[in-house]
Amino acid sequence: MRLDEWAFRYSCLSATYPDRAGLRNPIMNIQPEFETTGLFEARYVAFLETIAHLRPRLHRYCARITGSILDGEDVMQEALFEAYRKLETYDDSRPLGPWLFGIAHNRCIDFLRKRGVRDQAEAAAAEPDWASPVEPVGRALDRAVERLVVNLPPKERACVLLKDVFDYSLDEIADLVGSTVGGVKAALNRGRSKLAALGDQARTEPVVDPELSALFHVYVERFNRRDWDGLRELISADAQLRVANHFAGRMADAPYLGEYERAKVPWRMAVGRVDGEPVIIMLTEAEGSWTPTSFVRLDAADGRITQIRDYLRCPWILRSAAAVEIEGRA
Repeated sequence: MRLDEWAFRYSCLSATYPDRAGLRNPIMNIQPEFETTGLFEARYVAFLETIAHLRPRLHRYCARITGSILDGEDVMQEALFEAYRKLETYDDSRPLGPWLFGIAHNRCIDFLRKRGVRDQAEAAAAEPDWASPVEPVGRALDRAVERLVVNLPPKERACVLLKDVFDYSLDEIADLVGSTVGGVKAALNRGRSKLAALGDQARTEPVVDPELSALFHVYVERFNRRDWDGLRELISADAQLRVANHFAGRMADAPYLGEYERAKVPWRMAVGRVDGEPVIIMLTEAEGSWTPTSFVRLDAADGRITQIRDYLRCPWILRSAAAVEIEGRA
């Protein structure tokens, strides 16, 4: 992407939506006239449109580093906003992809550090910087093996993904992870050796809080009845809402529930899991069949919903999921 291309997209979007711009969606009819502090500005929306072709690859990387396709999307969104704020520092004579991957990588490491994985990474760093050479997994790295990289320390995880999945050069990887070519080679050898020894491993399912599960079911029941007042009773006054690519702010300031009321196609919600994580699954109807379309993530405290994250505008998440389970379906 060149900055002049981004500027052109911004000018076109601004001409269409002169105050604030929204992204239209074939399911949800998000209108541009909403005046809320959380609605993304036209410049940022134009930037997201310009780099849309890179987002599935960025998400795939972030999902594998964080170990969750939903955490990966959240981290990627933070990385893209950081990149947007740093656009003036971008040298548009160089490829955009490595620059974005570098920002996303750092965000992933920050996420792991906050989650407490940093101690594990530091312990792994005490291992010797050599290992018997192992053949690269290369293009044959299937999705099952790709998901096993979550068992590796962050540096090895990143090096294996960047080399064997995304085909970056050793020099590019060293630059992205802040290492040397020799350090990258050592991390690759260690990581590949560990992957070869792992074999098939069953995924550990997270333990679901019974109270949270009950809240999910009430939320879905009221959503499907279009009981908007009843839904609001479940949501705390200061709850946060994030609709990817469109809104980030207080739920109270958002036209969120009204957009589902005005949806263009039949829809319903269901309690389910995506890659083992409890979520609300949105299904849409086409030719008499109900198909998973998107996911909604809920956080709660003291029996009230404190955060809603809606991934309707992120179709790559559904494509990257290993398992989508809908409660009540065989």
